[in-house]
Amino acid sequence: MLVWFAALLISADPSPDWAAAESAHIRNIKQLTTTFNRAGEAYFSPDGTKIIFQAEEPGNGNPFYQIYVQDVGTGAARRVSPGIGKTTCSYFRPDGKKIIFASSHLDPQAEKQYAPELAARAEEKAKGTRRRYSWDFDSHMDIFEANPDGTDLKRLTSTDGYDAEGAYSPDGKSIVFCSKRTGSLELFIMNADGTGARQLTNTPNCYNGGPFFSPDGKRVIFRSDRKEKDRLQLYVINADGTGERCVADKPNWVCWGPFWHPDGRHVIYSGADHGVAGRPNYDLYWIDVDSGKETRITHAPGADVLPVFNSDGSKMMWTSTRDGRQPSQLYIADFIKPKD
Repeated sequence: MLVWFAALLISADPSPDWAAAESAHIRNIKQLTTTFNRAGEAYFSPDGTKIIFQAEEPGNGNPFYQIYVQDVGTGAARRVSPGIGKTTCSYFRPDGKKIIFASSHLDPQAEKQYAPELAARAEEKAKGTRRRYSWDFDSHMDIFEANPDGTDLKRLTSTDGYDAEGAYSPDGKSIVFCSKRTGSLELFIMNADGTGARQLTNTPNCYNGGPFFSPDGKRVIFRSDRKEKDRLQLYVINADGTGERCVADKPNWVCWGPFWHPDGRHVIYSGADHGVAGRPNYDLYWIDVDSGKETRITHAPGADVLPVFNSDGSKMMWTSTRDGRQPSQLYIADFIKPKD
């Protein structure tokens, strides 16, 4: 989940042939979620039969995201997080036997945040306005492990400050995550049981987040605004902390949500040019992390963000408004790799 999605729902100038342009790389597009007020940031189970994601369920009194696991075939979904406070950044362990997610449910004041949020939304609706979206890096957010059905919940982080945005290594033995335990938002790697955390990045007074291990476990892709506040760029770093470099260096852009393709050479990410007039639209881009060559994947008038692949790269799943007017939902499509 993150920061600069910013309610950028409508493209300034969508192409009239956007559907045809998209068909070069994504086909058989299907909406996966329909019963939630909004849904997003989904990840496949290792066998591809289930997805885990964050969503807001109507009528339960909590306006913040909770975590759900859904069967891809039947569409049946169940909540696997405690249901209190905020949750985000869920992920399957590579063997499919455990999940992780970040949650603020241990915050004794968690439920007191519901009424102000609901009141703010009611005011927006009455005035026909929309707040700029901003992730608050809740200091009560910690990473938890559970069974895929939500049972056997175990707390993995307990330091002061925000701990979230976690993802497993390919062997399931480590978790890379974002933490504010040092006072800055840095990346850390810990053992899968929560022990042995070590700092991976060291760039004080900026944000480093959204990390994912490469398929071979040797590198980590992430986003950072170290060049200019709120202007996210993509970076790659070796898992031992060496070799850090910028991958997508677009000074006027916000580039975020990078995710590795199984080939270990390419990532897909969401980006928008904030150097243009009006509201820039977020679309998905495919980039070679070594050469920097990239290809645009989506062209819809709505925002397309947080893309991921299944284990063999044949399917892409992402969060989208598609038409630029409806709340975000999850979509899946067959993926055709761009030619090198």
